[in-house]
Amino acid sequence: MKLRIILFLTFIYSVSFAQTAVKPKELQAIRTGQAPKIDGVLDDVCWGDVPIATGFVENRPVPGRVESNEKRTEVKVLYDDGAVYLYARMFDKPDSVVHELVTRDNIGNADFIGVVFDTFLDRRNGNGFFVTAAGVQFDAKYSPDTDEDPNWNAVWESAVKIDDKGWTCEMKIPYSALRFSSKDVQSWGINFIRKRQVANQQTFWNFVDPKVSGFINQSGTLTGLKEIKAPLRLSFSPYVSAYINHYPANLPGVKNTTARFNGGMDVKYGISNSFTLDMTLVPDFGQVQSDNRILNLTPFEVKFNENRQFFTEGTELFNKGDLFYSKRIGSIPSYYDYSGINANDKIIKDQSEAKVLNATKVSGRTSKGLGIGIFNAITNAMHTEVEDENGNIRQVETQPLTNYNILVFDQSLKNNSSATFINTNVLRQGSAYDANVSALMFNLNNKKNEYFVSGNAKMSYLKGAESNTGYSYEFKGGKQSGNFTWNYLQRYADHKFDPSDMGFFTNNNFLDQGVTVHYDVYKPHSWYNKWFNYMNVTYSRRVNPGDYQSFSVEGGPYIEFKNFWSAEINLSYAASGNDFYEARNGQLYKTPERFSVALFINPNRAKAYNFGGNVRYREQELFKGKEYNFYFFQNLRLSDKIALGLDLDFNPNYNYVNWVKSIGNQAIFSKYDRQTVENSFDAKYTFTNKMGLTVVLRHYWSDRRNKTFYLLKPDGNLADYEGALLTGTDRNYNVFNIDLIYTWQFAPGSELSLSYKDAAETNDPYYTKRYTKNLDGILSAPQNNSISVKVLYYIDYLNLKKKKKV
Repeated sequence: MKLRIILFLTFIYSVSFAQTAVKPKELQAIRTGQAPKIDGVLDDVCWGDVPIATGFVENRPVPGRVESNEKRTEVKVLYDDGAVYLYARMFDKPDSVVHELVTRDNIGNADFIGVVFDTFLDRRNGNGFFVTAAGVQFDAKYSPDTDEDPNWNAVWESAVKIDDKGWTCEMKIPYSALRFSSKDVQSWGINFIRKRQVANQQTFWNFVDPKVSGFINQSGTLTGLKEIKAPLRLSFSPYVSAYINHYPANLPGVKNTTARFNGGMDVKYGISNSFTLDMTLVPDFGQVQSDNRILNLTPFEVKFNENRQFFTEGTELFNKGDLFYSKRIGSIPSYYDYSGINANDKIIKDQSEAKVLNATKVSGRTSKGLGIGIFNAITNAMHTEVEDENGNIRQVETQPLTNYNILVFDQSLKNNSSATFINTNVLRQGSAYDANVSALMFNLNNKKNEYFVSGNAKMSYLKGAESNTGYSYEFKGGKQSGNFTWNYLQRYADHKFDPSDMGFFTNNNFLDQGVTVHYDVYKPHSWYNKWFNYMNVTYSRRVNPGDYQSFSVEGGPYIEFKNFWSAEINLSYAASGNDFYEARNGQLYKTPERFSVALFINPNRAKAYNFGGNVRYREQELFKGKEYNFYFFQNLRLSDKIALGLDLDFNPNYNYVNWVKSIGNQAIFSKYDRQTVENSFDAKYTFTNKMGLTVVLRHYWSDRRNKTFYLLKPDGNLADYEGALLTGTDRNYNVFNIDLIYTWQFAPGSELSLSYKDAAETNDPYYTKRYTKNLDGILSAPQNNSISVKVLYYIDYLNLKKKKKV
């Protein structure tokens, strides 16, 4: 009853403070017969009588404040048969223009100007093109599902100049970098963004109100684009790469040093004005940054970030519904079959990744707002090399040739709403099982974009020796705009629902409910710029048989001060619960009551030297278990070209309890102490805005020192373990990585990269005291060293055709 009263009062409050819609600004598109020279010098005759977009409005730190005349921004737009052109004059004092050099697709500590196009005017999807005062390009895709996707890349031109009035920028964005309809007369959504780093000030031509949900839906309109047609969009990016790898395996018949050469190609083809085909043939992902591996004591796998560009670029359609975990393709497959390896066999070489043979994406959106995406990838079979007790060596297939496929239909609706269907399918060669997951999703907003309802219904189907069909749904609704926002969430999955073959998945069989409330103040006061407050309450039960799992409450304030430092306090409480996963056999474990408090401090990162971190304390009722976390980071910019960073993380645990091993069908738990230390160092030297060198060093050490062992009883409580002595249950885990990468964008879309990697890993069943001994031990352990070089060359078919005519 109390919850109903709260929700009713919240609804009355929200309605009484409804916002008034503001008509978007409009800018007339002007066609030119003579294209400007892209040099950053705004003296081309064609810019003369073009309408000026000015009167930019702050989004932060003072939302709604119009920029001053002395710091004003002026933007002009032209177009012709081949491209859109941008003129931008940013008035400022020359010594206030910040221009740190970084590599492409980074901003660093720099002022920037940007334009975002919503070419279908659906108020949902957009493409952004940004240039810093150092001339560094950054581009991204925008959608309600992924917000900003910086992995998307296009080939376009830009140039900047710093002068006595501030700085200037010119851009040429070819139609090959955009998708749009085939209408004779078009209007696009458009917005211009400027960042003044010295004042931490961000302004927009069409005001983007932070109290209103969404970004693209708050754009202005570019009107009167006439008779523009997409050119033939066909490009090839062939590559060659070479690797030398050394690992001191010192095994008979196994080489310590190996070398290999690779070659392949990426292809982009514009099927129509709106649809593009992306294909990678025999791709090479050997130069992506290493995963940050950790000692995982939970019953669930760790989710890693995707660093492979093909699987991160332009995947906003395929990421809908949270059914696509791209590292399943090659990097972290969900299926392994070790049945062909006997108990007495010795594993000589075990593959951890499957080779991606090819991958293809077809995606786009029609003039009526229907987005269509098709994704397909094939990975080669994986083999493990084993030696039997007689010394015979053989290859055992542990994963078959596998095909991954996704199909998406996403229809844009009025009021920034949408309806989506997505299907993922995994087909494996031979007798291994196949998997199929389908989902229907919707997101509906009212006209003022204040209230919303969203949800989905999913079905998984596994076909093999036994077939299983599972179901899941999610419903969410609430108020998303204004100072006061709230939402109610309900999530359901039965005990057979399993999307893990192509998605990330931990557990099923749950009915979760939650309420989240925010009260955010965006208007600055005498001592702060903004102040956020939130509270989240969650409650979970199992679907079958319906027993209670957990109840938790968390919340706290976030404050950004006038000096642009910020502080956040997080308080959380979890009641005693029932955990059906920790024992690894479905048996109940009664989790203890626990609470935590944390303080986060973040600096003004515009300063050349900045530092911050957090402190957290957590305590649980059982055995008075305690956890501390101390995290400290610092960054130093020695110049516009050189920057250094250091992160230190110390996380000790005392008298914690969880599963340690199973003996038959009995789950054994232990009370243990644990400490985790993670240190990482990064540095960059940027020669020019097209050439840079980065290095990342990381050492991670974590242990587990068991003190007392317990037997998990049928009622979920622990009893003293009185069985045989348990040995080899302690853990001492170390990982060390070096990633040194040099990149040179020697031509538009073309890149030379050199990479050196060093990786070492140890996992011992005994504790090694002191950090210095662990660091010395991992540095003395066998190191996997590799050096690689990769050259990728971008070929635009139209440019190639022009050269042939000449």
